[in-house]
Amino acid sequence: MSFFSNFSSDHCPGPITGNPMTGLCEKVCIQAEKIFDAGIIQTRLENYTLTLTDLTPAEPTYPLTFVSARSLTGTGTVSNVSVERQPDSCCARVQATITIPVEVVYTDATGAEGKATANITLNEDVLMFVPSASVMPFTVTAVASCVSPEGTFNESNQTFTVSACVTCILKVAMQVELLVPAYGYCAIPPAQEYSQEVCSGFFELPLYPQGNGCCKK
Repeated sequence: MSFFSNFSSDHCPGPITGNPMTGLCEKVCIQAEKIFDAGIIQTRLENYTLTLTDLTPAEPTYPLTFVSARSLTGTGTVSNVSVERQPDSCCARVQATITIPVEVVYTDATGAEGKATANITLNEDVLMFVPSASVMPFTVTAVASCVSPEGTFNESNQTFTVSACVTCILKVAMQVELLVPAYGYCAIPPAQEYSQEVCSGFFELPLYPQGNGCCKK
């Protein structure tokens, strides 16, 4: 038996009065990422060392002067995941390493601007809800963003020491198939073309001055 045939119309609320969308009883299986739990982590890192890779241009003139650093994407790479379920609780102790790629902008001794890549790494130890055991496994993922407004160059090992503001959202997720009620397909309206009305405001002016031009005493 498939999900399509395993359906009873007795649970269908039917069309809503005055609502032109009468396909409320349609059932649709969609593939989606279900987020079982999520938590935000915000931290300020002090004296964090950025090791530079992929310098552009490849051979800058040292020393370098720090300009800025910020995350390249909104995704953090999660590794070294450890999930320890807590007794008599639906939560688990989740330990993970989150690696955030960043782009570093600098100027070299000649004043030429250059770029390099580096990583910011967080080691997190948090409590999160995790689903019960199933055939399909859940995953721990992260979205992350960071910015570093200040830093100094270490000429001895050619690294930067920075202060960084980091925001990370840790998620417990799984790709699932969900059965949902639907109103049918979306009606897509035509896109409105952009036009710059150079005469806007001018055409709205009255043809002749308003008022009778008399001064009231």
